[in-house]
Amino acid sequence: MAEEKKVRIAAVGDIHVRESERGKWSEYFKEVSQQADILVICGDLTDTGDEGEAQLLSEELRSCTIPVVGVLGNHDFEKGRHKLIRQMVQNENVHILDGEAIVIKGVGFAGVKGFGGGFDNHMLSMFGEGAMKAFVQEAVDEALRLDRALARLDQENESIKKIAVLHYSPIKETVIGEPEAIFPFLGSSRLAEPLSRRQVVAAFHGHAHIGTLEGQTNAGVKVYNVAKPILQKAGIITPTSKKPRRGCNRPRHGP
Repeated sequence: MAEEKKVRIAAVGDIHVRESERGKWSEYFKEVSQQADILVICGDLTDTGDEGEAQLLSEELRSCTIPVVGVLGNHDFEKGRHKLIRQMVQNENVHILDGEAIVIKGVGFAGVKGFGGGFDNHMLSMFGEGAMKAFVQEAVDEALRLDRALARLDQENESIKKIAVLHYSPIKETVIGEPEAIFPFLGSSRLAEPLSRRQVVAAFHGHAHIGTLEGQTNAGVKVYNVAKPILQKAGIITPTSKKPRRGCNRPRHGP
C-alpha cells in the first residue's frame, strides 16, 4: 500500500487588513505558498469590516498560489457588510466558509464563525431576558451549523480527515491569558461537542489575541489558537514580526 501523502496546513487568524497596509501581506502569502499546501485564515480578515479593506485583501491574496480556506470574524461584521466582504474575497482559489464544507487535497474542511457563550460549567444558559436567550441561541445555531457541515463531509467522503475552521474558540484552554471576565465573549464549549463527536483531527481559531497557542477538547481533539499576535509571540513568521527563533518559522501543520 502506498504511503499516504501528508498535507501541510498553515493557519493564521486576525490579520485585520487595513487600507494603509498595501503590500504588507503579499510577501507573507508568497512565502507561505512555498512552505504549505493549504492556507487557513481564521477570521477578522478586515480591521473595521470595510469593503476597501476586503478589496485590498483580495488583491494581496493574488500572491497566494495555494488554496485558501477561511471564515469571517466579528470585525468583518462591524459595519454589516460581511456578505459583501465574503463575496469580494472569494474566488476559485479562496473559499470563505459559513456553515459549508469543502474537500481540498483529500482533507475535509468545515467552517463557521462561531460565537461566545462561555465554557464548561460556566456556559450561559437559555434563561431570562430575550436578549440573553438570543445570545445563547446564536451560539447554539453556530454549533449546529458546524455539526451539519462536518456531517456532510462524513456522508460524502468516508473516513476523510476533517479540519474545523473557526473564529471563536471551542475550548477554554486556548483563551487562557485573556482577562477571565471576558471569556464568555471569546468562545463557547458548544462548538467543542461536534468536534469530538465527528472525530475532527484538529480545529483552528483566532479571536483571543493574548490567549494560548495549543489545547485540546475533553475527547482529545487538538485545538490551535492561531491569532496573529499568538503566532508572533511564538516566533512564527507573520508580517511585522521580528526574525523568528530557530525552528519556529514553519507553518502549523495539519494531517
